[in-house]
Amino acid sequence: MPGPQPARCNFPDDFVQEALDTVRRRTAAVQVVQRFRLALLLHERPGIRNEDAANAVGLSLRQVQRWRRRWAAGDFSIEDQPGRGRKPAFSPAGPSVDPRHGL
Repeated sequence: MPGPQPARCNFPDDFVQEALDTVRRRTAAVQVVQRFRLALLLHERPGIRNEDAANAVGLSLRQVQRWRRRWAAGDFSIEDQPGRGRKPAFSPAGPSVDPRHGL
């Protein structure tokens, strides 16, 4: 028995154009290109299964599900959202550093 239909994404024209431009660039980050390739694939074939989309663009099934849900909700960004866990904390000028010792 097949599962529920994947969420449909109605991409705005400017997002699609940005995706096309980025995918063609030679200096774009790999993860950005993968995400935009996924967006273009979902734009061209909105009924594609998540497993097939994952195989086509080189992402995991979980990543495709996450991006598809996010875009279907209307958040058309490709940046990572802040995650769980401890945030990086680095304070080179903190109270434990003695400026006389130098680094």
